[in-house]
Amino acid sequence: MKHCMDCFSHDGDLKKPFELDIHGRGQGYAGRSVRNSGADGFPVTAALKSLIAAPRLPDDAFPYKPLLADGSPPAPPAAAAAASRQSKRFGSICDGLVPRAEPEEMTTETPGQDGGAARPPTRVKPNLDAFGYVGIDAVLEQMRRKAMKQGFEFNIMVVGQSGLGKSTLVNTLFKSPVSRKSCTPNHEEKIPKTVEIKSVSHVIEEKGVKMKLTVIDTPGFGDQINNNNCWEPVLKYINDQYEKYLAEEVNITRKKIIPDSRVHCCIYFIPATGHSLRLLDIEFMKRLGKVVNIVPVIAKSDTLTLEERQAFKKKIREQLETQGISIYPHKEHDEDEEDRSANNKIRELMPFAVVGSDKDYLVNGRKMLGRKTKWGIIEVENVAHCEFSQLRELLIRSHTQDLKEVTSCVHYEGYRVLRLSEGGKDVASVNGLAAKEQLA
Repeated sequence: MKHCMDCFSHDGDLKKPFELDIHGRGQGYAGRSVRNSGADGFPVTAALKSLIAAPRLPDDAFPYKPLLADGSPPAPPAAAAAASRQSKRFGSICDGLVPRAEPEEMTTETPGQDGGAARPPTRVKPNLDAFGYVGIDAVLEQMRRKAMKQGFEFNIMVVGQSGLGKSTLVNTLFKSPVSRKSCTPNHEEKIPKTVEIKSVSHVIEEKGVKMKLTVIDTPGFGDQINNNNCWEPVLKYINDQYEKYLAEEVNITRKKIIPDSRVHCCIYFIPATGHSLRLLDIEFMKRLGKVVNIVPVIAKSDTLTLEERQAFKKKIREQLETQGISIYPHKEHDEDEEDRSANNKIRELMPFAVVGSDKDYLVNGRKMLGRKTKWGIIEVENVAHCEFSQLRELLIRSHTQDLKEVTSCVHYEGYRVLRLSEGGKDVASVNGLAAKEQLA
């Protein structure tokens, strides 16, 4: 049924009802005649003709309302009031779920209005806070539970000549007898004729977190009169662990979790001479820095005064920079400004002046790890006495995962690329070993 739009006001209310005569013609607003057919008329049905017999109602009591803009009839007064209450109640709920866009932002211009092309609706960026809690942060808890079940692996190597306190420092780091000497009953240290590589593994648990710790020792390093090429067994061991991991990785049916025996960190012990680095120290760190994360420390730093210690540290940093020796943390691997700022503070402390001890002493009513001398007790965890706390913070509390990631993504990845591209030919030579070691 077509309606004459002149009969309606702008708010959709009927200005005046139609008047129908017995011939089926309707008399519209302003006296316009609406016929049975034609562009200006509408078809008259039997239902409309039946209205002729109905009594005439006054204009102000006319009970019918025109259709709404969307073509639906208006709701009765009682239903409209209920719908209004429901709309207000539901609208308050929706206000917290769906962001309301400004009308002008969602307006779309259609062709023909201004002669131009249609403009797409403006995109409104949703306010995520309005949607409430989603639960994305629960991923961290899922990762934590999975990691707790699997446990962690950390492999640490200690390199230095005998008598520098390597075993004692490792025991102090983990507050457990984890060194090779501590695990061997009736151990008698004999200086081997060649450099040997020996490792021992432990499972350490703290607050429900399990860690498989492997400590690799290098007895015989730097103890000979002729120390030429004494670093080669150490480099060969590191490359062998890369090769072992690669062999597991390229298997067609490989393990779900590949055992990780790669060396994540190498603590290099520098004698507290107070002068400068030895040629052996420079050569070893220069070669080893390409394949493993090196953390240099000054062993038994309590033999130096504070002034001598600071001068020695400054001299070592200058030599490392002059020789182009890369130590951990690497500047090129800083991810952002926050990491760069934190790592710069660590680099300023390099090398760490440390003191190790596995004995407790009573200091001011508290038990402290330390070394007792006739001048007093040197507290291991006192930052005013040594830098052991900073070393532990780096290795265990702040950079453990980063040490593993750099080992996997940088050092091992470099070995893997060379190994797969060269087919095993001269890979050891490129990665720090002589070619004869690869042939052997």
